[in-house]
Amino acid sequence: MIIVTGATGKLGQQIVEHLLTRVPADRVGVSVRDPQKPRARAFADRGVRVRQGSFTDAGSLAHAFEGASQILVVSADRMGEECVDLHRTAIGAAVAAGARRILYTSQMGAGEASHFQACRDHAATEAILRDSGVPHTSLRNGFYAASAVNFLDRALPNGEIVLPADGPVAWTAHADLAEATAAVLADEGRFEGPTPPLTASSALAFDDIAEITTELTGRTFTRTTAPDGAFRDQLVGHGVPEIYADQVLGIFAAARAGEFSVTDPTLARLLGREPAGVRDVLRHALRERTSAA
Repeated sequence: MIIVTGATGKLGQQIVEHLLTRVPADRVGVSVRDPQKPRARAFADRGVRVRQGSFTDAGSLAHAFEGASQILVVSADRMGEECVDLHRTAIGAAVAAGARRILYTSQMGAGEASHFQACRDHAATEAILRDSGVPHTSLRNGFYAASAVNFLDRALPNGEIVLPADGPVAWTAHADLAEATAAVLADEGRFEGPTPPLTASSALAFDDIAEITTELTGRTFTRTTAPDGAFRDQLVGHGVPEIYADQVLGIFAAARAGEFSVTDPTLARLLGREPAGVRDVLRHALRERTSAA
């Protein structure tokens, strides 16, 4: 039995979909906060074991993880000590359930000294895994390309990409990472400890993204560098809590330091093809936004 947590989220759902192409549905289980969500019920209809489980409730995880041989802990959408505590609970429950292997969706750049809080949280979680005494795999996912799309959204009306100074980032598609994760789950023990960075084949800065968006839309997009302080004030002025504004700035500080610039062929080998690039992700996102408008 392979258990996937967070299976109604963007990454978790796609992982389960790909996993179902590799193993029988009766060998797949999901741990979700709300089993009544349409996505969870759809999995149940296909023969997947669906149980309620929350990282805030170790008791619920004991039931959700029952009988698991492998458990994939999809990282929580939190930052700081709260995030690490949630992961500690999930890993502890996986150990108690007797899982042979625990997998975790970490991130490239994970490290105690990272400029980005999430990467420090991933490093802390990886330390908990190392101390768990159970074979484990940390999937060092490339920086999600969806974040580039989100940063670009505000520029779509006027073509002005106004962001802090950055650096090259190996923007990587959720879909490719989900497919690769399913391949790793289906081939138990393929990686021990942290994987190499699971990235797209190139690393691009927002100057490059401005050029690509110009080509895709036929409109001119320009890249302007905003001072960190001014950008932070703007976020706060739009209602973003100060702590989250600081975390967003951490992304750009980490990019400037080269924390997300490494590319590696491991993801391509897992997929058996070239991963999608930023151009592919942007083309799809722009098409969706045009259809919605």
